[in-house]
Amino acid sequence: MSTKPSRKLETFPNPNPERDYEISFEAPEFTCLCPMTGQPDFATIRIRYVPDQRCVELKSLKLYFWSYRDEGAFHEAVTNRIATDLIEAIDPRFIEVEGDFFVRGGIHTKVRVEHRKGQ
Repeated sequence: MSTKPSRKLETFPNPNPERDYEISFEAPEFTCLCPMTGQPDFATIRIRYVPDQRCVELKSLKLYFWSYRDEGAFHEAVTNRIATDLIEAIDPRFIEVEGDFFVRGGIHTKVRVEHRKGQ
C-alpha cells in the first residue's frame, strides 16, 4: 500500500479569503480504540469550518483520521484533539468538530467542540 496513516495535516491557500463561506466534511468510518478495554470504537466525525487564509487538504485529513485506528482515546479527548490539530493547521475563523460515537454499553455519545478565532 502506498499510503500510510499520518498526523500531518496538509493545507492550501484559501481561494477566497475575502469572504466567509462554510466547508463541511463527514467521515463515517472513523475508528479508535477504547483506552479501557482495547475494543474498537466507531464514530462519524463531522467538521464544519469557515476558513481564513488556509484550507485543509482532504487526502491528508483521511490519513490523519486513519492514524487513530490503533490508538486508545476517550471520546472527549479524541474529538478535542482533532479540533486542536485542525485549529493549529488552518487557524479558521470558526470551526465545529463533532464526534458521533456508535452505541457502546447502551450509551450513544456525541462530543461537540466549537472554536471561534479571537476567542
